[in-house]
Amino acid sequence: MSLAQSDTPTLLAEEFATHALETTFEDLSNDAIAQAKTFILDTIGVGVSGSSAYGAEALITAAAGWGDGTAASIWGRGQRATPGVAALVNAYQVHCQEYDCVHEGAVLHPLATLLPAALACAERDGGVSGRELIVASAVGVNVSAGLGISARSAMSFFRPATAGGFGAVAAVGRLMGLSHEQLVHAFGIQYTQTSGTLQPHIEGSAALPLQVAWNSRAAVQACDLAKAGFPGPSDVFEGTYGYLKLFEGPQPADLTATRNALHGGRWLITELSHKPYPAGRATHGGIEGIQTLMQAGGKPLNASEITSVTIVASPVSFRLCSRPDKPDPSPNYARLCMSYIGAKVLLNGTIDLAHYRGEELTDPRTHDLARRITMVSDEQSDPNSLVPVSVELQSTDGQVRKWRCEQMLASPTRRLTREQHLTKFRRCWEFSAEDLGVERRERLIEMIDDLESLGDVRDITALLSPGSRA
Repeated sequence: MSLAQSDTPTLLAEEFATHALETTFEDLSNDAIAQAKTFILDTIGVGVSGSSAYGAEALITAAAGWGDGTAASIWGRGQRATPGVAALVNAYQVHCQEYDCVHEGAVLHPLATLLPAALACAERDGGVSGRELIVASAVGVNVSAGLGISARSAMSFFRPATAGGFGAVAAVGRLMGLSHEQLVHAFGIQYTQTSGTLQPHIEGSAALPLQVAWNSRAAVQACDLAKAGFPGPSDVFEGTYGYLKLFEGPQPADLTATRNALHGGRWLITELSHKPYPAGRATHGGIEGIQTLMQAGGKPLNASEITSVTIVASPVSFRLCSRPDKPDPSPNYARLCMSYIGAKVLLNGTIDLAHYRGEELTDPRTHDLARRITMVSDEQSDPNSLVPVSVELQSTDGQVRKWRCEQMLASPTRRLTREQHLTKFRRCWEFSAEDLGVERRERLIEMIDDLESLGDVRDITALLSPGSRA
């Protein structure tokens, strides 16, 4: 689908609105459709597992007093809530374990904000087909990741929350049938609510995924207000006090690739990476390197034989995940601590959702090994790149093993197999706060596989709550 060209500059909000509302299912590439289905299932699975994660119970308890309503499901639980509260809670659950998909070039988790808001509104309003959900997801990712790839400055605000909220508005606005004018207003109203900084990231606070949740709920509110006729500012991206200058400065954003995606059929949803491990994406090269080197050289090593591990990563990876190990970290701190994560991999061969719960967090063996793991920056000039990654492992017998990757596992050029994708999804399902059962899980897989034929996505949400019809 191509947008009409004009000699008069068009506001980005207007271009986003046109893209969101005028794109058809037939405009999507086969890969865009396939990846939309893959990551819709992946995001739901991660959100279900987050229902039992740290902070979810407190959020649900507090949110119970934020309005009566039962229009939308809380994934993995029997409770129901207003669409805004459901979007809030489910978005938190999606991002709180650092297991949700990511667009590496944008440094953004686009479906964490988008899908909870879209499904909450679709559940409330009814009649949203699976085909429409696929299109809404694709155009929403083009908006949020489009903003991310335009950035030329190092991230200081938390882009999965800030830019992610605009992608959620695009998806929800399309599903609600907003007019072009209303959707432009909705982007403006979203901007009045946009929030999220990296301070919670530095501190390892559960407020980090809460920022994603705020912006997901804000998208529901923005679209509802716009539909009711409430106006918002229009020059919210390029304006004097617009998003790009205030949130993505000081280097001017370059919108060339963003606009090319809107005009030329580039589907950023095809560029998403899975999270094969429940940890910050910037740690994944280190994880894979440790796994590979422990098995290399014809003689597998055990953790006691490791004297040191050095991980050389990009400046943004170093900034986000080189934090020092703590003897009693919070789960959110540990998920973004390379030394903690690396120690778990040395001990267990991998990192699992269970490794951020209970006594695992204070395990003395883990923290002894963590002292042997160091992350350093390669000092490259790109402020947003996550690659390359190099790992050097030294063992007690004097061996030095080295590994390097240019693209991390589960990136678009190294996609997970279907079986790896489904193994992750099924493992996530096991962590639901309330038992959802194997039958629901397998029915959901089948439903998403044939999503373009689904008449109403409420058939999906019915499988995500034990009290709903199955």
